[in-house]
Amino acid sequence: MRIKALCACVSAIALAGGAAQAEISDNVVKIGVMNDQSGLYADLAGQGSVEAARMAVEDFGGSVNGASIEVLSADHQNKPDVGSNIVRQWIDVEGVDVIVDVPTSSVALAVTEIVREKDKVFLVSGAATTDLTGSACSPNTIHWTYDTYALAVGTGRAMVQEGGDTWFFITADYAFGHQLEEDTSRVVEEEGGQVLGAVRHPLSSSDFSSYLLQAQGSGAKVIGLANAGTDTTNAIKQANEFGITQAGQQLAALLMFLSDIDALGLDVAQGLIMTTGFYWDMNDETRAWSERFNERAGQMPTMVQAGVYSAVTHYLNAIQEVGSDQAKDVVEQMKATPVSDFFAPNGTIREDGRMVHDMYLAQVKSPDESEGRWDYLNILRTIPGDQAFLPLSESQCPLVSQ
Repeated sequence: MRIKALCACVSAIALAGGAAQAEISDNVVKIGVMNDQSGLYADLAGQGSVEAARMAVEDFGGSVNGASIEVLSADHQNKPDVGSNIVRQWIDVEGVDVIVDVPTSSVALAVTEIVREKDKVFLVSGAATTDLTGSACSPNTIHWTYDTYALAVGTGRAMVQEGGDTWFFITADYAFGHQLEEDTSRVVEEEGGQVLGAVRHPLSSSDFSSYLLQAQGSGAKVIGLANAGTDTTNAIKQANEFGITQAGQQLAALLMFLSDIDALGLDVAQGLIMTTGFYWDMNDETRAWSERFNERAGQMPTMVQAGVYSAVTHYLNAIQEVGSDQAKDVVEQMKATPVSDFFAPNGTIREDGRMVHDMYLAQVKSPDESEGRWDYLNILRTIPGDQAFLPLSESQCPLVSQ
């Protein structure tokens, strides 16, 4: 009788353990990193973001609650239809649990709807539009690294306060550019400045001459570049060639990355004001992680790439805590747990999906100030998270308690 009872007890424990393990779907957690790997955003995200996700998995130990962790990657080519098809294939056929990164706001907005429909998780690092935590918010999406509001509050406000009170925008003609122009215009006007006009250009433009001439002709003190990646670097190079900044107008690179400065060189980029969510040379922790990343990726990380590592790590910690990769349980745990790592030492995730953390106003160093490659920024001040991001009271997200 005792032997039978013991066997029954062992069987029950085994069944319970099997049930617990079955909470991880297919006994594997699949992370899909999707971004631009061949175009204008490849350097700021691209394979570097994939490498950051792999580092997070390796540092976590390669498995969670007995289930293995896999990282997949794909190039969405900055096209919403391409990105949507990849995500549907990943979820329906390959069993991907979480989509990560996704620069290009138009693609991210399409992905957030699919992920909501399929009840998976979406961790946004590269996209910027505030709609992701506003009118298009989702209980399945967390917006991690930065957004257009934070960029406007940082760079836009600082430049107006320094006397740049008239603006003309050169804007990328899609969701991100439109939102960045709108948010920065609002900040400029709130600070007592004036917007004199704007012109829009196609994504991935090579010739900015006509746009720059219109900006020059406006007489605005500040030319706001509401674009990113090689669109930004091309516009800055050509403005320098045309002598626009030498004639007295200032450029506001509203979204600029470490990789952009590296591509431009300090001779061209020096003096530019920018807002960032991360810089590799801030403290011992950021330097240690960034040096490891540099050894693997061949460059110091952008804020997008560092944000990918941070978001993936927080996601895996949540799975470990709840013992499941079910989207609702994991996202609830992520929101309930403060973020404390080298990227965000004091981060919190709000009910609208916004991860709130400090941002930094920075200025690009002159060649004489720099001690070598990647030593590019002086941090001017910290923008506390509760000031950097749109107040929850102003959110248009339906998830926010009214």
